[in-house]
Amino acid sequence: MWSWFGGQSAQKRKDAPKEAILGLRSQLEMLQKRQTHLESQIEDQEAIARKNVTSNKNAAMAALRRKKMHEKNLEQTQSQIIKLEQHIYSIEAANINQETLNAMDSAGKAMQRMHAGLTMDKVDNMMDKLREQHELANEISNVIQNSHIGEQPDEEELEADLEELEQEAMDAQMLKTGTVPVADQLHRLPAAANGEIKGKAKQTEEEDEEAELEKLRAEMAMS
Repeated sequence: MWSWFGGQSAQKRKDAPKEAILGLRSQLEMLQKRQTHLESQIEDQEAIARKNVTSNKNAAMAALRRKKMHEKNLEQTQSQIIKLEQHIYSIEAANINQETLNAMDSAGKAMQRMHAGLTMDKVDNMMDKLREQHELANEISNVIQNSHIGEQPDEEELEADLEELEQEAMDAQMLKTGTVPVADQLHRLPAAANGEIKGKAKQTEEEDEEAELEKLRAEMAMS
């Protein structure tokens, strides 16, 4: 029962500024209507005084007295209007301040709940762990980028494979054309065999030259 009434009292306190402002605005509206009416009455009495100023002095004086009375009431009404406006402004400002403080209090409590159990030591430890994990991730990334998967082939083996491929391409080309240059054949043989063939080729060349020379001698003798 106490909490229920307490809740109702809290709601009433929350609604009190709004109700006060509504009541003041209602009174202000009434006073503003009275102000308009008094201003109209003052204009009417001044018109009557002007109308009778020369023809009926008593009527003119009576109109001026009523005008003065209306002016005094108008002055009081305007003063009341100013006070009511000030009260309305003060209540509105106080209500805004209260709502602002309530919002700030709620925000503070929310932050307190979020920070519950947290201490600077825990935050420092957490940041250290994050930095360690970040450094570990960088190290892993560097290792992956700089590592070579599998054994790297030997450069000399690569050169030999390349020469073999080139020779296969030349062989295929010679098979297409049907000609096999002697120089290429010699180049493809082993070094020892290659030297032997070169010697035989030189010997054959010398024998051919001797035969050609003998042929010339014979022709000259016949002539």
